Amino acid sequence: MNYRDTLNLPQSKIPMRANLAQREPEFQRFWQEREIYRKSLEKNAPRGVFVLHDGPPYSNGDLHLGHALNKILKDIILRFRTMQGYRSPYVPGWDNHGMPIEFAVAAEFRERGEEPSVVDLRRACRRYARKWVKIQSKQFQRLGIRGDWDHPYLTMDQEYEARIVKNFAALAEKGYIYRGLRPILWCPHDETALSEAELEYEDHVSESIYVRFPLAEDPDGVFPAGASAYTIIWTTTPWTIPANLAVAFHPEVEYALIKAGEEHYLLAEGLREATASACGLEGHELVKRLPGKELANLVFRHPLHASEAAFARDSKGVLADYVTLEQGTGVVHTAPGHGPDDFATGRKYDLEIFCPVDGKGRFTDQAGSFAGLPVDPEGNEAVLKALAECGNLLHHEKFAHQYPHCWRCHNPLLFRTTEQWFLSIDHPLNGQTHREAALAAIQQTRWYPPESRLRIEAMVEGRPDWCLSRQRAWGVGLPIFYCDACDEPILTPESLAAAHEMVLARGSDSWFQLPAEEILPEGFQCPHCQSSGPFRKETDVLDVWFDSGSSWAAVLEPDEELAYPADIYLEGSDQHRGWFNASLMVSVGLRGIAPFKGVVSHGFALGADGRKMSKSRGNVIDPLEEMKTGGADLLRLWVASTDYGDDVRVGREILDRVADAYRRLRNTLRFLLGNLYDFDPNSDAVPLSELSEIDRWALHRAGELFGNSLRAYDVYEFHPIFHAVHNFCAVDLSAVYLNVTKDRLYTCRADSRERRSAQTAMYLIADGLVRLLAPILAHTAEEVWRQLPGEREESVHLATVPTGFEAWRDDELSERWSHLLEARDIANRELEAAKRDGRIDQPLAAAVTLRANAVWLAQLQPYADDLATLFVVSEVRLVEGGEGLEVEVAPAEGEKCQRCWLVRPEVGQDAEHPGLCGRCRETIA
Repeated sequence: MNYRDTLNLPQSKIPMRANLAQREPEFQRFWQEREIYRKSLEKNAPRGVFVLHDGPPYSNGDLHLGHALNKILKDIILRFRTMQGYRSPYVPGWDNHGMPIEFAVAAEFRERGEEPSVVDLRRACRRYARKWVKIQSKQFQRLGIRGDWDHPYLTMDQEYEARIVKNFAALAEKGYIYRGLRPILWCPHDETALSEAELEYEDHVSESIYVRFPLAEDPDGVFPAGASAYTIIWTTTPWTIPANLAVAFHPEVEYALIKAGEEHYLLAEGLREATASACGLEGHELVKRLPGKELANLVFRHPLHASEAAFARDSKGVLADYVTLEQGTGVVHTAPGHGPDDFATGRKYDLEIFCPVDGKGRFTDQAGSFAGLPVDPEGNEAVLKALAECGNLLHHEKFAHQYPHCWRCHNPLLFRTTEQWFLSIDHPLNGQTHREAALAAIQQTRWYPPESRLRIEAMVEGRPDWCLSRQRAWGVGLPIFYCDACDEPILTPESLAAAHEMVLARGSDSWFQLPAEEILPEGFQCPHCQSSGPFRKETDVLDVWFDSGSSWAAVLEPDEELAYPADIYLEGSDQHRGWFNASLMVSVGLRGIAPFKGVVSHGFALGADGRKMSKSRGNVIDPLEEMKTGGADLLRLWVASTDYGDDVRVGREILDRVADAYRRLRNTLRFLLGNLYDFDPNSDAVPLSELSEIDRWALHRAGELFGNSLRAYDVYEFHPIFHAVHNFCAVDLSAVYLNVTKDRLYTCRADSRERRSAQTAMYLIADGLVRLLAPILAHTAEEVWRQLPGEREESVHLATVPTGFEAWRDDELSERWSHLLEARDIANRELEAAKRDGRIDQPLAAAVTLRANAVWLAQLQPYADDLATLFVVSEVRLVEGGEGLEVEVAPAEGEKCQRCWLVRPEVGQDAEHPGLCGRCRETIA
């Protein structure tokens, strides 16, 4: 007789090889054909609506790993909330305006030798953006991201652009918008102003110089009469020297007047030795010390004063609190046209706001002989040469430091003072300032991780007024008119409403097509001079951050299926100065509240070496390639495994470890399903109170896992779930429970109480696990769900999270079993040693003797008949004695049963079934 045929061996329809790359599209087609997303919104939602508002990615290229990290996190959250009982819609969006698209499209025109009009360029940009929206949409869906992909929001859509204009108009009517001369960070490569959100600080090597300024006037007698006298400044931007108008001293800092040879120099006492060493002034003598507040009446000559007439001017001594002793000389070269602090000082002392640099980063005619030179490197080199020829360059060296770069073209930026349009951050708002209201809204928001609140608070506390104007073609035109008669800007309710109505009816291209008179209402007059025209339009476009910062108003407010404020915004940590910040500014200005109740931020995806991914470094992980080979679920599991609050590393070795973890999870689920092939939960389930103790122990452990994991889901912490589930499958299930129950599952009668008890526990665990993992392993969970016995929803993504597991908790049983499992571990160590020594072939053929002291004996005695099964050996003898728990291992007496493989004395004693033990003979009788 073939005894194998009498065993209840697993029968699994889940293949061992996942073949995710091939099978995942099948599940996605199933979701689409069965309209699972729509059904998830229509099913009962006792908890109400949960809205995660999508921060729009830029529509200009294939998705990268950062996109995958971001979208998968959002999808995990929304799938979980749906299963938790919320109605959780997802409206994906895209950011379409801006420089990168404009530059790419302009390059295509140049390659064809064409000079497009502004409207032709804009139309081409729109086509380009739409093409990438379609491509990215398919790529995001391949990741298993669920949402309303047929109706995304696009910042270039007509209604959205009209809402942008409406928001600007509302802020203008509240008095937020003004035109002003301000120093702004400027990208000479892109020829446009940049906002704080568009900066990246990168390593940069500058020219570090010490320059002396000759004394012109000393009304208070700071220097000795008739002395050859100077002060010394230090700067890393030589190109700003032509724009110098002042030198700044700190009023509370102590300054030193020193004599070196026949010359006298004024500098900070705290930096005297360092400056003297750098400038070759060793051996100087200290003449006197005096506070900075006594230096305000000094006047120096421009260091290029003697070189040409363009610089025949003075440099006034001023006082400023921003002067520090961190480096330099304690005397700060001040060019009001090239920096925020310098600008403020210039205003305070009524200095000219002098900026001899144009939008291309070249010196203008105001810079004398430097005119036409780009400021870096040619301008820097020419200024250094001129200073040296004048004898005022004391020292020159290279200086490596962090310097602001454009986030798009990655070129160094410069400060230029130009007229721009701004949103006032300190505008009065309901008895406080806008900034104060924004900080209060931050306090009322939940931040994940909690410390990220400090990041955005710092951004809001220190941010300057928001520069809204950009010198580009592809964007929403600033809806501002100018009167030719008085040259004043016009932002009246009538003019703003006219611009809004035009964009709503004809799109934003019409701003660049129609003359001002066709947009303004008939009979319109200038509010400043009452002229009836002609009028002209502003040529700048709005900052794209204003576009995306208006998304709550364009997407959430008008849609009854959504909600404002959103429950969650989720983006990268850089968005504390970007989208989070812009959205907060617009929402607080218009509604007085934040557009979000909670904010989740994640770090950047870095290479395994901790550096930014780069093809030249060979550390790029392409999610599109990963899906072709390993499937999306591996990427989803990688995301869930990361502590995404910080930057996350990923490389081949890391993904291979994730793949190993996936195989372990899959094999565990496969084993559970394989042993449920003949189990009907309606007719075969055993009541919880009648389950064997080890089955109840397994359920207790599963219940702990489910409870802890659901709490982690609730606060958007997924890596504890990954590690807890992996540990549960590898240790509690594979190493203990499944190992122990195999004998019962395989060898007991198919419908025996013992086997049904194990199947009941396995069914409950498998059902709970697949529900728990569904938000993460969206495709694998669907595959398992189809094979689970019993009636259930057509998709796991229409099911609920695990429930009822609270009844599985049994702390007293868990405490008892902790001692049994400790004894098992002690025995296993001895069994492994006996196997290595050759005393036994395998643990199943062993007999174990436990010598237990009184404490151990009390714990083990009630389970004396079950210890052999627990230890997976043929026999366990429990005897009193010894110190603690001592284990002896020997070969079991008897022969090996051909059916259950236990070694028993009665094997061979039955004529009909000589190869079976007594238990197996009874089973097959």
